[in-house]
Amino acid sequence: QVQLVESGGGLVQPGGSLRLSCAASGFTFSTSTMSWYRQAPGKEREWVASITGTGGVTNYADSVKGRFTISRDNAKNTMYLQMNILKAQDTAVYYCFWRSRGYWGQGTQVTVSS
Repeated sequence: QVQLVESGGGLVQPGGSLRLSCAASGFTFSTSTMSWYRQAPGKEREWVASITGTGGVTNYADSVKGRFTISRDNAKNTMYLQMNILKAQDTAVYYCFWRSRGYWGQGTQVTVSS
């Protein structure tokens, strides 16, 4: 069955960096557009970034553009989100999303605090 498993979250100081991973299985990952979303406490889930199957096209929310980089390794069936210059407002649970079938991962918590 389809599985999306996020990892790499944690507590980081403002200005720091984290790299999230999303390990996928149960579908043809290499041809699937994938996305990252996040949900902060008391807020709706919001789109962060997307990447096409080949990795040739990426898109970002304005709030993370220039600080976050989405990438993928199709040989490892894994998607990544490199997050730099983290801010307190980046604190959220981050989710991996397989767009075409609407599958979500379980999420990984990112907390940016001094």
